[in-house]
Amino acid sequence: MKTNRKYLGLVTKKFNEFFLVDLKNQENSGNSEKFLCKVKKSINFKDQLIYVGDAVAIEKIDFKSKRAVITSLKKRKNLLVRPAVANISNIYVTFSVEEPELNLSQVNRFLISAELMGVEVSLVLTKCDLISDKRRSYLIDKFKKWGYQVIALNLQKSDCFKNLLAELKQKECSIFIGPSGVGKTTLQNMIIPGLQNSTAPVSNKIKRGKNTTRNVELFSLSNQSYIVDTPGFNMQPLELDIKLLPNLYSEIYKQVIEEGIKCKFRNCLHVMDEGCNLNKSFERYPFYKEMIQSSKSHYYQNQED
Repeated sequence: MKTNRKYLGLVTKKFNEFFLVDLKNQENSGNSEKFLCKVKKSINFKDQLIYVGDAVAIEKIDFKSKRAVITSLKKRKNLLVRPAVANISNIYVTFSVEEPELNLSQVNRFLISAELMGVEVSLVLTKCDLISDKRRSYLIDKFKKWGYQVIALNLQKSDCFKNLLAELKQKECSIFIGPSGVGKTTLQNMIIPGLQNSTAPVSNKIKRGKNTTRNVELFSLSNQSYIVDTPGFNMQPLELDIKLLPNLYSEIYKQVIEEGIKCKFRNCLHVMDEGCNLNKSFERYPFYKEMIQSSKSHYYQNQED
């Protein structure tokens, strides 16, 4: 059966010149059908690249062979460059508390990079079975002061995932990001039935894990919710407009926006600025100051180049 009717689909996988697109059954929204699609040439001529997570219009649908043609790309909400995935609604920054050891500076950089997407950001702590309850409570309290919801997981106990799984099913499109070796693949294998991605142990020499996931793909968790299965990756250098950085730290944002503190100058960066009235006693301030100085150095270097 073929039809020329236009349908809205979701790109769930990309390989070579083909895309796997989920098409929701309009008569029964609980079911979805997958179609192997190629892109209409006119889209390529417009330099419109299509990524996993993009909403697209598909036509020339053959329901028997499960093939169709992507004829247009819908406006996307956002695009995560590495890994390349569009229309993320929630980011779960994932770190292990041990093996590899928790690096607070690295956690902070991942969180700030996630904040740049302008979506809801949460922090997931894995391998909590390797630390004491007292240490776990201490870390949860610490990161709450940073302004984040903390999900502490013991990957050996499936009961720990019930609340997380229920939460994921209420989100539109969630992604777990973080360095290799922190348990993202193991976690996603438990969330997505039948996924069974391979896992690799943490290297004793470099104290981090090996990348085991190779392709970016969306998996459906419920009728309207997806999770991204993505390769592990190292954080890229953070490049942003230095004026945006204060708003990415909740400790600064709350003081300026919610409490209404005012500095002498509106574009105050809260470092060595004259007339700065920011309370700098919060724990992440040294990380913030370091990022400001790094961003300034990068800016002046580019100017010289």
